[in-house]
Amino acid sequence: MNKLLLPILVLSLVVGSCDVTSLNQNEKGAEQVPSEPIFTNAQVNLGKHLHDNSVNLGIYNLMAQYMATTDYEQEPRYQLDNRTIPSNVWEDLYRDVLADFNEAATLIKEDEFMADGVRQNQLASIEVLEVLTYYVLVTTFGDIPFTELDFGEDTQPAYDDDQMVYTSIMDSLDRAIGQFNTGAEGFSASADVFYDGDIQSWITFANSLKLRMGITVAEGALADLGRTAVEEAAPNVMTSNEDNAMIPYQSVSPHSNPLWEELVEGGRDDYIPSNTLVDRMNELEDPRRPIFMTTTGGDYIGGIFGNQNVYANFSHFSETIEQRDRPGTIMEYAEVEFILAEAVERGYISGDAEEHYENAIRADMEFWGVSDGEIDDYLAQPEVAYATASGDYKEKIGAQKWFALFLQGFEGWTEYRRLGYPELQAHPEAVVDQVPLRYTYPIDEQNFNNTNYSEAAESIGGDELLTPLFWTIEY
Repeated sequence: MNKLLLPILVLSLVVGSCDVTSLNQNEKGAEQVPSEPIFTNAQVNLGKHLHDNSVNLGIYNLMAQYMATTDYEQEPRYQLDNRTIPSNVWEDLYRDVLADFNEAATLIKEDEFMADGVRQNQLASIEVLEVLTYYVLVTTFGDIPFTELDFGEDTQPAYDDDQMVYTSIMDSLDRAIGQFNTGAEGFSASADVFYDGDIQSWITFANSLKLRMGITVAEGALADLGRTAVEEAAPNVMTSNEDNAMIPYQSVSPHSNPLWEELVEGGRDDYIPSNTLVDRMNELEDPRRPIFMTTTGGDYIGGIFGNQNVYANFSHFSETIEQRDRPGTIMEYAEVEFILAEAVERGYISGDAEEHYENAIRADMEFWGVSDGEIDDYLAQPEVAYATASGDYKEKIGAQKWFALFLQGFEGWTEYRRLGYPELQAHPEAVVDQVPLRYTYPIDEQNFNNTNYSEAAESIGGDELLTPLFWTIEY
């Protein structure tokens, strides 16, 4: 895995302008910048978005209830407008990620000196990450600006139907997979922080993402599309932790792990493990507990989700979790094995669901450094063993997959929204009585793009936290 070595120039760039919320162009920014640092900047910004823990933006780990707070009540009680979180997410992904990918792709297409095979691979890599970015947006909000987005001066783009967007980005992913050429190079190792420019790794990651996106829509209006995607992707996905898509962090600023920046560098005590997570891990004597958290009075005790918790009274995140250079996971092999287990149960592919389920648990525990003996003991528990664990396959897989997605808050929240497991409860004083199914649209869209905003809100059934999207569970 390549270290995250970015020139200071890269992190200071504001390239392009996805001005969907009246964002101004930076007239002092560099006019001529090579495509590689722009790609790196977008790749890093996407990774940081998925691992951000700022209460102003990065509350995915609160949505999945992996974390509890000490000072903040509004965010775990789903008061998203308190800090304009939807606006921050919207701006982060459209302006700081998609606009940069678009700019990098434009420069690559215009580079007359680039070999065709290299151009092909670089554009395919960009397209895969654009798909991932749109996947986050469309599964967060529902209908979103897509076909009319020009990353220029248009501050009032129309919204597209979320099913259409999902279908389109699945097509884009297929196109990117077919475009990769293992006989040519892609981005340089220093520019590609996920895979050091290794094209076969990109093909594996792209198919694994296709598997994820297929299973996400396994029920609902796009169920047939989802089944086909899973069937096609399954033979070409990750087969070990060596295939994991990771964003590396360093022990020097400004390339350190965002959680370290929040808790250690910032000297803040804002986040602790939640009782939702800790209580369930205690029930199973999960061997990941000492890796994830500390004890207090000899016990693992999680903060009450949605409360203001006294930091000293509860378990804290461990030194391992707070490491400055701990890498962040974009997608891992354990998730792939859980999806394959579910795909067998749904009849999409042949195989042994129990074997995939156990492979998934083992892979995640090995990733965190749990010993083989402890893994065997954990799998042997009747409450964990696939044959005897409670519930149907959705509950069995959902419960254990949620553990494995620890600190991957967006996917943890997404899994709950599509399976309903594990059963998460809203705080009694939350603004809604269930865990939200989506984010509400940014206030800027209501103010400056009201006509298109209103049409989108009506299209999805109302701009509310509990408005079900076409693929989410029904309460």
